[in-house]
Amino acid sequence: MQLEVQWFISIAVENQILDKEFCTGMYESVGGDPDLVTYAQAVLNQAVESDPENAETWTANIQQIMDLAAQQASGGESPAGMEETEESDVSADHSGEEEAEGDEETGESEEAMDFSAFGSSMGHMSEEEAQATLQQIVDMLKNVSQMSKNDAAEFMKYLLNTLRSVGASDLHISSGAPLFLRKHLEIIRPDPDWVVSDEDSRKLNFALLTDEQMKIFETEQDLNCALEFNGNRFRAALMFHKQGVSGSYRIVPGELKPLTDLGFLPEDAVTVERLLDYSNGLILVTGPIGNGKTTTLAAMIEIANQRRKDHIISVEDPIEILIPSKNCQVTQRQIGVATKSYHAALKGALREDPDIIVIGELNDLETIENAITASETGHLVIGTLPTCDAANTLNRILDVFPPSQQPQIRAMTAGSLRGIVCQKLVPALNGSLTICYEILINTLGIANNIQDGAISNLKSNMEIGSKSGMFTMDQKALELYQKRIISYETALAQMTNSSIIEQINRIHAVEEAKRYVAEKKAAKKKK
Repeated sequence: MQLEVQWFISIAVENQILDKEFCTGMYESVGGDPDLVTYAQAVLNQAVESDPENAETWTANIQQIMDLAAQQASGGESPAGMEETEESDVSADHSGEEEAEGDEETGESEEAMDFSAFGSSMGHMSEEEAQATLQQIVDMLKNVSQMSKNDAAEFMKYLLNTLRSVGASDLHISSGAPLFLRKHLEIIRPDPDWVVSDEDSRKLNFALLTDEQMKIFETEQDLNCALEFNGNRFRAALMFHKQGVSGSYRIVPGELKPLTDLGFLPEDAVTVERLLDYSNGLILVTGPIGNGKTTTLAAMIEIANQRRKDHIISVEDPIEILIPSKNCQVTQRQIGVATKSYHAALKGALREDPDIIVIGELNDLETIENAITASETGHLVIGTLPTCDAANTLNRILDVFPPSQQPQIRAMTAGSLRGIVCQKLVPALNGSLTICYEILINTLGIANNIQDGAISNLKSNMEIGSKSGMFTMDQKALELYQKRIISYETALAQMTNSSIIEQINRIHAVEEAKRYVAEKKAAKKKK
């Protein structure tokens, strides 16, 4: 069975669009070894024949599955479970003997543990339900030493999916430390007295890895990869430390969201969208690590995907959010699977007829130099950097070059830069998270600052550049406070400009005085 067809069946079954019996039956009915297009067309014909009223929906679903299957197959790996299915079909007469031998070798029981009840009530949870669920997780983890490898893999799937429902953003399973997770930027330890042993940590962290990923981890002693099951995606990062193995799991958003849903105010979302109207140039999305850059980047790609008719090549490490092609042809490449490095992928992308090139991280001189060159030669390049503001972003880009190249690079950057969006995740008043951000637009004044090396003047130009749609982090924090999106304390923590700090202090003092008077009046009425 061809790799793309394997992925088509796996995606369709995992997302409960088609059942496995139907998919395998269609494969047998087509005959031979059909390619993806032949097989998908046969599936679509049968689906529409059985359900003609939903023909358009079936067409859209099948096309999306095809796009995802082609992307996954480009990595060269088979989906989990498909190889075993093929082997069992070919050698059914000996399957019982092979299973028995496998059980003897691994020591695993024939009956897998049943986790179906665990996490079955996924959805919106109250705090009480979330706490009870987390305690249930820890209680089950204490028995992980008794689990087989397959049981551990199934448990990890339920664990990660349930943590999505709890509202967690990250899970950490580390040898010699209690299990902990991150929710709304805060670290939570469900049971701080129970410590994960190195043996249990290895069993859980290795449970979902392929043989090839295990080899990479053992060789490199670090691994960064994406996991996908039940239609949900997660980013995994494994490492060795002094007490054993540690794994961190980022829960990737389940759907593409518009900029306004991510926390951008409507007028600012329009400013970002305008940047995507350029046919060439450089757009940077920046912010500290773990502050939502990938989600914002995916939202921007989706805007271009809907509004333009271009070829988008995105290079990521790993691919977190899958973006199906719409008006644009979206090609996603993963470092270590489909390409060796960012700079190699960027150099190769220039020969692949791209209109928009997306670089997951501008992390070295060669990548940055190629990105700036590509932005000057007719391509729109969008990249990310782990920097805290626009000025630091430009310093980071310029400082990687030797002094002899500085004048040339400043001139090139001044001419090619379109804008910078820098963001931080912060607590919102409604109990969730939102973003505080700043936007730099490359006006004539900004370009002169870059070319002259006067990066320290950027903030003052941004503060007076509201007509161009730009502003600083301080200004946006003040606005978010005034709109009752974030608290006074949260806004103040984002500020460095003394004049804006004085301004928010005055506003807060007046509001506190009004609140005090109102409370006094209410108390008198009660008497």
